[in-house]
Amino acid sequence: MNHSPNPVLESSNPSWIVNSSPNLSPESETLSTEASGSGYPPKPPKSSMIEEFGFNNQLLVVDPRRRNGLILWKRYHAEFAGPGAAVGGRFDQDCRLVISVGDLNLLTPESADERKRACLIRRQWVQLTIQITNNPIPEQRVQTILNQFLGFFGTGTISRMLDETFALLVEAFALLVGVSPHTVEMVTRDWLEKNDQ
Repeated sequence: MNHSPNPVLESSNPSWIVNSSPNLSPESETLSTEASGSGYPPKPPKSSMIEEFGFNNQLLVVDPRRRNGLILWKRYHAEFAGPGAAVGGRFDQDCRLVISVGDLNLLTPESADERKRACLIRRQWVQLTIQITNNPIPEQRVQTILNQFLGFFGTGTISRMLDETFALLVEAFALLVGVSPHTVEMVTRDWLEKNDQ
């Protein structure tokens, strides 16, 4: 893999960024960071994830040597692609919004084996989310995904994200584990209150 940082693909903000992606509504020209409360992401601008990240419709890999990843917001659900996972290409043509977590760096796989390994790792990240979603108690699903993100990215990164885009992150977590945004907000605010003491 090409491990040299690509300035087009590397996040300038180590905590988070929001970018748009394909199959978007032509009515919207700007990206709002306010979540609508309807369970749908804000309408992104008319451009594609490929254009925003400079992918040129190619498959890329989330840097496996960094604590970084992407929350990929689809129409009815969200997926998390963590270190080593394939992103872009055919996987994410239906993305509506992309939230970067951590110090994002995307790499270009240089061989078929590297692409295959990245696809398998993407599947493992999806399977981890499915395991969390299998819990029948919504509050426990939210607490588990929050704990996973806190454990992996650290309290500082997640707290900063919650401070900067609380509503957007609440909606993304709701789509990740299949619960209402209200449930995510309740669990997350409880966590914030306990950690402010």
